Amino acid sequence: MRMGMGISEFTPWNVIITPKHRLFDLGLRDVWLSRDLIRLFIRRNFVVNYRQTVLGPLWYIMQPLIATAIYTVIFSVVVRLPTDNVPPILFYLAGVILWSNFQTNFLLTSDVFFSNSGLFGKVYFPRLTVPIATILTNLITIAIHFAVFCVIFLVAAIDGQATTPSMWIVLTPLLFMANTLLALGCGLIVSAVTTRYRDLVPIVGSVIPLLMYATPVLYPLSQIPPKWWPLVALNPLSTSMELFRFAWFGAGSMTLIQIVISFSVVCVVLTAGLVLFSRAERDAADTV
Repeated sequence: MRMGMGISEFTPWNVIITPKHRLFDLGLRDVWLSRDLIRLFIRRNFVVNYRQTVLGPLWYIMQPLIATAIYTVIFSVVVRLPTDNVPPILFYLAGVILWSNFQTNFLLTSDVFFSNSGLFGKVYFPRLTVPIATILTNLITIAIHFAVFCVIFLVAAIDGQATTPSMWIVLTPLLFMANTLLALGCGLIVSAVTTRYRDLVPIVGSVIPLLMYATPVLYPLSQIPPKWWPLVALNPLSTSMELFRFAWFGAGSMTLIQIVISFSVVCVVLTAGLVLFSRAERDAADTV
């Protein structure tokens, strides 16, 4: 090396940081290059979730069972809502695990900038890695909840209860994926908007419980007049619920048009979330 040689004359640069000007310049390539960082965030989230807990992973088994027991008593025994000839325990357990997947992912990703403000203010890295790591960490919870459902389903089948699964159960992972991507898109939108309008946070917390009752979690879609089904299809969670129950119980009320509408909404929401989040991360450290 010659004396006085500049660093740029012998250093092989392979990463160039440039300002983002285009609307769809989402920095997804930077996220892929930061996949090791995502793994570190997943490990951090896992340790935080299970550290200093009495029940540990057992709580993730008890949570859907407790919620299912409460809904079964209130809505099946007391209110006597129909379940389309599906055993009430299975009907409500299916709704609980799908809704819990959406709600958990949404709430954890909707507060990314505030919950990580200390980290974001110290060093630069693709901010999208944090919500992605959060979503991937929650896959463990999803797997536990689904395993609980499979055990209860097998017990009901052995007991002779009406369970008629179809070949469409192979698409179950796609339903969870659509559910998760919808939660990610909604969470990114809220996270981006609340960097400037913090007072929206309590509003979002109030809307989420109402959304559960606007989704066929505790009742079948057949209880809604058919003329409102196209409007219901704008809520992709409704489609996920009905398709899951159709695949596992043979009971569902969705049409092909409604399915197309719902999954199109998922794509639109996810794209909007990525765009807004990408724009918000440029000055989030100054506004949060």
